[in-house]
Amino acid sequence: MVGTHVHETIRFLMRHGYTVVFVWVFAEQVGLPIPSIPILLAAGALAGSRQLSFVAALGLAIVAAVLSDFIWYELGRRRGHAVLNLICRISLEPDSCVRRTEDIFTRQGARSLVIAKFVPGLGTVAPPLAGMFRMRPSRFLLWDLAGAFVWAGAFTGAGYLFSAQLERVAGYALRLGSWLILLLVGVLAGYLAWKYIERRRFMCSLRIARITPEELKQKLDAGEDIVVVDLRSSTEFEADGIKLPGAVHMRPDELDERHQEIPRDRDVVLYCT
Repeated sequence: MVGTHVHETIRFLMRHGYTVVFVWVFAEQVGLPIPSIPILLAAGALAGSRQLSFVAALGLAIVAAVLSDFIWYELGRRRGHAVLNLICRISLEPDSCVRRTEDIFTRQGARSLVIAKFVPGLGTVAPPLAGMFRMRPSRFLLWDLAGAFVWAGAFTGAGYLFSAQLERVAGYALRLGSWLILLLVGVLAGYLAWKYIERRRFMCSLRIARITPEELKQKLDAGEDIVVVDLRSSTEFEADGIKLPGAVHMRPDELDERHQEIPRDRDVVLYCT
């Protein structure tokens, strides 16, 4: 019975391989926590054994990635910070999902779209951030297409080159039958549980040390001597257009060099996104 189900699964993947590649890559790039690298490797391996067309599989993966990225780009261009807030609320790594992308954008500009997909989590954040900073659609599509080609081509190409080795691995995996599915489900569930626990710990620590804008305004209106340090990145600082009166603006990476500008004899409030 198990062997029958396994062979049916193989036949399904061979019959609908192109659809699986497109849907899986699109789903991951939209933001679902399902890694598409194994699918790209498998598609490359099937192309190496002449069961799929390498060009067709690669082309569908690129189209799926660019299509989902352009949707996020348009949402970022139209909705701005609301979209980034949504991504961070559903992200498994909310403490760094936007900050790392902003740092890459500051250093690399549009070229960051080429490497964003190789960094977990950043492939979803980069397109709406590009839209928020009003990157031209033609410029975004050009660089995003290059990034999708490099990313999908790297893993599909690796699967093609090492198709024989991957076939042997697949043969060992098939011998496990339904135990393989249980093992994969268990690993995925464990990973998601670990990330969820990390997220809950981060959110709890954030709530403990957090002060709301209303509470800060009340303290300032009451005449309390408080120092506000604006830690937004330079790109977001310029894009947002909101300046906090009397705040000291510096990037997080400047704290070591400019920490002496922060008074030690009063409460300090750090403002970031």
